Amino acid sequence: MVRTQIQLTEAQARSLRKLAQRHGVSVAELVRRGVDQVLAEGLPADLDRKKRKAVAAAGRFRSGCKDVSVRHDHYLARDCPK
Repeated sequence: MVRTQIQLTEAQARSLRKLAQRHGVSVAELVRRGVDQVLAEGLPADLDRKKRKAVAAAGRFRSGCKDVSVRHDHYLARDCPK
């Protein structure tokens, strides 16, 4: 194992100690599990990337309806007439 040093807020350290005690493991074990989870799942997509994807998708799909912005509730309640 590699020894490393991290800085936590007081609240994080307190919560980790309580959780570790409740589960009968060390704080270091909880941190290792957290690191494993981040490595396995990756970080959530950042907000800018999500915005770029949303903007890129805008306008790609057409319903054939010309008044969706005005009658959106109507179209959500039933199929759009062609």
